[in-house]
Amino acid sequence: MSAPSGVPVPSAPPSYEETTGINVGYPHPYPVPEPGQKPDGKGMNPPPYMGQPAPVNNPVTVQTVYVQQPVVFYDRPVQMCCPSCNQMIVTRLSYDSGALTWLSCGGLCLLGCIAGCCLIPFCIDALKDVDHTCPNCSALIGSYKRL
Repeated sequence: MSAPSGVPVPSAPPSYEETTGINVGYPHPYPVPEPGQKPDGKGMNPPPYMGQPAPVNNPVTVQTVYVQQPVVFYDRPVQMCCPSCNQMIVTRLSYDSGALTWLSCGGLCLLGCIAGCCLIPFCIDALKDVDHTCPNCSALIGSYKRL
């Protein structure tokens, strides 16, 4: 089959942009030299980088940091490193009257234990707050509050 003599035969199919109509009327985002034209350097190459000079290779120092997990204090001795004297210790416990001790005393008073039985909570360590101290340097390390 040959083409009719009046219709020219296309040499190549149209490009994607030509068939979809995208960017047909827009100029190129960068200058394109015409065929046979030498680039004149205006807008063709980006300007040389005039920023900071190249960094100098300095030796890197590495410092190892050991992070101690936070210690949770209860009513039992804790084995730990004392932050004051940096020794491995088992904490020494001391008991002090706290909010739970006083509330227990007040509750017993309301129940009618006025003749001295309301003072029993002050003799029970399980109702008192606990202070943890270092046996070496006697520094207060932490506390456990019942309420």
